Amino acid sequence: MTLNFIRRGSGSPLLLVHGLGAGWRSWTPILDRLAEHREVIAVDLPGFGHTPPLPGEVSIATLTDAVADFIREQGLDGISTAGQSMGGRIVLELARRGVGGDTVALDPGGFWSHRELLVFAATLRPSIALVRALRGVLPTLLGTPVGRSLLLAQLSARPWALSREIVLPDVRGLADSPATGAAMDALTKGPPQQGAPAGTVPGRVTIGWGRRDLVTVPKQAARATDLFPDAVLHWFERCGHFPQWDAPREATRLILENTD
Repeated sequence: MTLNFIRRGSGSPLLLVHGLGAGWRSWTPILDRLAEHREVIAVDLPGFGHTPPLPGEVSIATLTDAVADFIREQGLDGISTAGQSMGGRIVLELARRGVGGDTVALDPGGFWSHRELLVFAATLRPSIALVRALRGVLPTLLGTPVGRSLLLAQLSARPWALSREIVLPDVRGLADSPATGAAMDALTKGPPQQGAPAGTVPGRVTIGWGRRDLVTVPKQAARATDLFPDAVLHWFERCGHFPQWDAPREATRLILENTD
């Protein structure tokens, strides 16, 4: 499968992998900042953006296979990677497999306890159903601080302070992407993320976590660093599940300073 992608900037290449939402456009808040320093390649995962869904099973493994195949097909062996949420889990899985170079994972999934996973599924699935039902009026609702606060409280520490232009692509992506449901099943019904023993990953691993993340809650960071003992943990203060929304300059700096 060929992934749709965009390429911007020049310099050492950096691959961006999104989570549930708008495809590569999820990175729009920081894409231009990154492209000032790097050649940025941002993909649409299967079933998101302009990439068609996978023809068979949708799982974290098969989504990671698609990204690994893309890296090989594009001659990007050793490329640094950054991912957020589901994308953060995918870039950690790439690192575990020995694919790519330096890795930055922002609020990655896959490190829930059983109870936390039940809460995640029980809260995010209704949220997705709600934005689907409100699809036609999302621009209006997200155009006000009150509307953003009501719809995005689970995703952002300060939804009222964000602009409609920043959040609308991801919210529409949750509603419209054909793979949203299958990806949710992969996250909630599939196996937890496996780790990588010390010294087995191909480059540096940095994990960034929002102190106010209500999707992948902060206590999961300890499990992630236990499973990836080579990782360095960075905390985003006053930040929810989307550092590119709540802390764009800090997220940009973290990615640039921890990838070559």
